[in-house]
Amino acid sequence: MHLYSRQILLDGWDIEAQEKLKLANVLIVGCGGIGCFSAELLARAGVGKITLIDADVIETSNLQRQIAYTPTDLGFYKAEILAKRLMQINPYIEIVCLTTLLDAQNAGTLVAQQDLVLDGCDNFSTRYLVNQYCRQLNVPLLSASAIGFQGQMFMVEGDSACYECLFPKEQHANESLRCADSGVLATTPNVMASLQAHHALLYLGLGNTALKQKLLLWDGLSMKQRLLSFDQDHNCPVCQAR
Repeated sequence: MHLYSRQILLDGWDIEAQEKLKLANVLIVGCGGIGCFSAELLARAGVGKITLIDADVIETSNLQRQIAYTPTDLGFYKAEILAKRLMQINPYIEIVCLTTLLDAQNAGTLVAQQDLVLDGCDNFSTRYLVNQYCRQLNVPLLSASAIGFQGQMFMVEGDSACYECLFPKEQHANESLRCADSGVLATTPNVMASLQAHHALLYLGLGNTALKQKLLLWDGLSMKQRLLSFDQDHNCPVCQAR
C-alpha cells in the first residue's frame, strides 16, 4: 500500500485498478532504449509479471540511451541485466527473462500468455512478427519506435487496424532505418518509453485504449505531438488471415 500510495490517491485510480496491475502479464519485446525504460516504469508501478525477451548483449554504444545499463554490464545479455535491475526496484513482482530471438517457433506461446505486449524492438521483421501473433491471438499490442529526434506509437486491440494496415510490409522493410545505422538522440527513446508505459498503465488499470487506431507522432525538435486517425486496410494479409 505504501509503495503504490501515490497512484491509489489519484482520482479515477483506486485499489481495484492497482490490483488489475498486480494480476497483469506483460511481454516486452526488445530491451533496448525503449524496452529497458518501459520495463522499469511498469515494474515501479506494480505490474505483476513482466517477461523480457532480447538476444542482444550490451555494447558501449547502448549506454548513451539505455538507462538500465552501466559500463560494468558490457558483454552481458540485456534481458538478464534488466531482469536483475527490475527485481532490485520491485521485489514484489515476477520477472521472466529470455535471451533469445522472438521467432515463429516461440512467438505464439509467448504472446498467448499475455494481457498486453509492448514492442520496442529495433527491426522491422520482429515488428511484423509481433503484430501477426498479437492480431491472431487477440492480444493487445502497444508498438513504439524512436529514431533521430522523432518517435511514434499506436495500439492494436480487438478488431482495430494492425501494424501492417498502417505500414504494408512491402513498403516498409528497409532494415537500414534503425538507430544503429541512422542515429538517435539519447532522450528520444526514453520519451517514447514513458509514453508507452503510461498508455500501458492506463490500459491495464482502467481499460483505456486512447491510441486504438490512432498514430501518435512526436517531434523532438519542434516539441510538437500529433494524433492521426487511420482505418483498417481491408486488403491487409494479417487481418484477412485472422
